[in-house]
Amino acid sequence: MDDRPIGVFDSGFGGLTVARALMDLLPEEDLVYFGDTGRYPYGPRDLDEVREFARQITAMLVGSHDVKMVVAACNTASAAALDLLRFEFDVPVVGVIDPGVRAAVAVTTNGRVGVIGTVGTIASGAYQRAVLVQRAPVTLTCAACPGFVEFVERGETDTEQVHVLAERLLAPLHAARVDTLLLGCTHYPFLARTIGEVLGRDVVLVSSADETAFEVRAILGETGLVRRSAAKGYRRFVSSGDVALFRRLGARLLGPELDQVEAWSWG
Repeated sequence: MDDRPIGVFDSGFGGLTVARALMDLLPEEDLVYFGDTGRYPYGPRDLDEVREFARQITAMLVGSHDVKMVVAACNTASAAALDLLRFEFDVPVVGVIDPGVRAAVAVTTNGRVGVIGTVGTIASGAYQRAVLVQRAPVTLTCAACPGFVEFVERGETDTEQVHVLAERLLAPLHAARVDTLLLGCTHYPFLARTIGEVLGRDVVLVSSADETAFEVRAILGETGLVRRSAAKGYRRFVSSGDVALFRRLGARLLGPELDQVEAWSWG
């Protein structure tokens, strides 16, 4: 038994999809969520820079919040830094790439799977490697979607502008006739309606959030890190950027549990 909280981090608001899944599946667990909105978005950044950000955040979560596990709820950070974080820190570190790939491979019926993500995530080859590891008979089509994260961060998830952008960026996936699309960025579930309208109702959208939560639950059970109390856990939210913006937009995306946000400065 271990009463320490679970640490979750993302460049901004996208990881709240993972936080929501964890809160729903493991309501008794304490959770600390860190949104690095002072330095978002991560997608266009060099992967070495993202790797250093992920190391800083993980050190902060372990050192200042005494977390028992770290969830890198950011595809770009998972692609850039997951192996490094697992090597450097003595707590379990979970990413969002492998759980999402396993779910997409299990769902497809025609073997044509699409993945969309930030420029950094797609360029890293992390999803391509994860699919190879599965040894599944699938054809993978990847597409970078620059601009999606910024629309979500501004709360513009259902505008004509984002719909036009989606039609252009998702065209290669439509041409590849994918029947399953893995949303390879934790921001993208907030655009699920627009993406679904562009690709059509026959394409199944897979979010890694739920699968990541299931993996966290399994690891907690296997390692004996589950919380002793069955009472509802506390939720703590921290941001390196504008806390008022984080509270306003985050509450709309996550729910009423996000009512207080603490400020964090890297200075």
